[in-house]
Amino acid sequence: MDDQGLPSLGRSSLSTGRNVTPILAAGKSRCMSWFARLFGGGDGADTGSPRAGDDRRGPRVPGESRVGVFVDGPNVLRSEFDVDLDDVRAAAEEYGRPAYVRLYLNEHAPTDLVKAAESRGFAVVTTSGDVDVKLAVDATAAAVEDDIDVLAVASRDSDFKPVLEAAAERGLGTVAIAPGEHGRSDALRNAAQDSITLE
Repeated sequence: MDDQGLPSLGRSSLSTGRNVTPILAAGKSRCMSWFARLFGGGDGADTGSPRAGDDRRGPRVPGESRVGVFVDGPNVLRSEFDVDLDDVRAAAEEYGRPAYVRLYLNEHAPTDLVKAAESRGFAVVTTSGDVDVKLAVDATAAAVEDDIDVLAVASRDSDFKPVLEAAAERGLGTVAIAPGEHGRSDALRNAAQDSITLE
């Protein structure tokens, strides 16, 4: 974050500790169902037209993974992590084409932060209630409605462990994005099929 509390540009770097293909080749049998669905001869039909207010990025493209990126703003956009939203997006794009790119904030988020996130292509979701609950419900809905093939959650909150587990049970790829080495949740990292740490 810069001195005005806005997400910074270009100051953090990505570190997966491995290349991004382990989600496909890590020997985890649960990965194979979503991999086979994508590349094993599906019909490639469009999943439908976007709903009003939806931030999906168009029809399904055969052979291309649709990634849902869900960012827990209060736990990721903290001064001690200096997270760049462009790096979060780039990390998720390593797994496919973004279908959802959402940043969740509470109702007291500064207007400048909302504008900065929107200018970087994030759909900003503000809530007067618990940000975690709204993010978890939306991420689970995207997985259940077959809107995504890979679920990427950027957070340090282990409350999202059940969301990643449910997505994996449905055959989706799952990625935990941590906002730094000290902001990493081992529970999230262990629940996901792959993990990325922003540095």
